[in-house]
Amino acid sequence: MLELRNVTKLYSGIPAVRDVTFTARAGEVTGYLGPNGSGKSTTLKMITGLIEPSSGQILFDGEPIGRDRIRFKQRLGYVPEEPHLYSHLTGAEYLVMVGELRGLPGKQIVEKVEGFLRLLSLYPDRYVPISSYSKGMRQKILLAAALLHNPDLVLLDEPFSGLDVNSALVLRNLIRELAARGKTVLFSSHELDTVERVSSHIVILHKGRVVANDSIEQLRAMMSLPTLEEIFSQLAIEQNTEAVTRQIVELMEA
Repeated sequence: MLELRNVTKLYSGIPAVRDVTFTARAGEVTGYLGPNGSGKSTTLKMITGLIEPSSGQILFDGEPIGRDRIRFKQRLGYVPEEPHLYSHLTGAEYLVMVGELRGLPGKQIVEKVEGFLRLLSLYPDRYVPISSYSKGMRQKILLAAALLHNPDLVLLDEPFSGLDVNSALVLRNLIRELAARGKTVLFSSHELDTVERVSSHIVILHKGRVVANDSIEQLRAMMSLPTLEEIFSQLAIEQNTEAVTRQIVELMEA
């Protein structure tokens, strides 16, 4: 179980995330939503340890993640929003490197890397430099790297970016299966329909603060709204989107 308690991150005294508190439980997919600039990626980077909170606590299975940072990272799989990879390496070389850094046995690395490349339709391009990969192919390499060591906590930041329809369907089912096998999955995406389909719990962030933290069913009942898109629009979107749409078309036609 992942737990955030009153987590705040300040940049030059300005809060990017303010008093964020929520729990992501093992065996569940927790959807983490918010407009651009709301603090989602900042939160995920604090959970990974890439940046430190200004205040508050982050715990996994009851232990502060900073108590044994190496042990925590051994249990963590992270797909970042931007696919920063060593582009001079081939896909196979990159995954072998990740497996070695994770301390996996050599035979297991070979078997897992070949398996992931085949299952993610990357095997024909396994010896092609990542610099030649499409965005979707790079995204699949990131996903394989995050899952190679069988992590207990999986963080996904916009994991569907660049994926084709078939790969997106595989990933949607994979997210469900990871939770079904007892993983703690925290999933951030702008794909609201997908989040609604795979998540059992939703946390919505707006201007760095949590404005919703409940099951989808409870949010629907509490707000008397049928879809996650409508709930999200009510809580986290300040613009009248229909009015803005009309004004764009009127400006185009002027």
